[in-house]
Amino acid sequence: MNKTNSHRPKQLSRRDMLRGLSAGSLLGLGLWPGCASVSAEGKTAATKPFQFIEVNDTHYMSPECGEWLQKVVKKMTTHNKAEFCLHLGDITDNAEREHFAAVRDIFKNLQLPFYCQIGNHDYAAQKDRKSYEEIFPKRLNYWFEHRGWQFLGLDTTQGTDYQNTVIGDATLGWVDDSLPKLEKAKPTVLFTHFPLGEGVTYRPANADALLNRFRDFNLQAAFSGHFHGYTERTLLKAILTTNKCCALKRGNHDNTKEKGYFLCTASDSGVKREFVEVS
Repeated sequence: MNKTNSHRPKQLSRRDMLRGLSAGSLLGLGLWPGCASVSAEGKTAATKPFQFIEVNDTHYMSPECGEWLQKVVKKMTTHNKAEFCLHLGDITDNAEREHFAAVRDIFKNLQLPFYCQIGNHDYAAQKDRKSYEEIFPKRLNYWFEHRGWQFLGLDTTQGTDYQNTVIGDATLGWVDDSLPKLEKAKPTVLFTHFPLGEGVTYRPANADALLNRFRDFNLQAAFSGHFHGYTERTLLKAILTTNKCCALKRGNHDNTKEKGYFLCTASDSGVKREFVEVS
């Protein structure tokens, strides 16, 4: 530390001050620019519509789960316009390496790019995610671009903890380092394991700290898992959702019985979701 500055109060930037406010507070104050690149009609820049699949919480734990997932993937292959698949974590139930490998091999039958996130069940112990990283390398904090849209997979886990969690400094730091590389005007989608929507069960305590970092971006959607049930929240034009699980041996937290996934369509009107049930 420079001793001559050791007693000088830290000068906070407007960005730093706003990060301390919740997303809802920013909206109320009119300080969330959000869709700076959105037209006056509220639409994103024109892009060719495309489809993708989003699935969460498969909780693989036995060969029977593999048979179930094979049927799920077979149904997914009927969506011949889908261009990639997102998996939002809890890929397995007990973080066993052979279970990760089984899920990976089953989803290879889609013959589509497969982008996943880690869930709390994908840790063998509080700090042990070795098997996940071996089978799905470079699938913690990362982003990719597709047809002019930016998709960010963000690690929101706190080891094996399932509630009363916070998003770690490693993820928030990665976001800070990566945002300058992204384009604010391009429609942007987040996908995480823990839910980001305000008031949703199991939402990390500092979810707003993550969302506030995207207030200058054309955020269109955030897809999350962990809470097995359908929820929807809005943040300006962005839709923040969770979905029912797609697991053979795990139930939904909202006491519904349906299992399935989302078929999503992205266009200049945003992202539309269709729930596809697997009976």
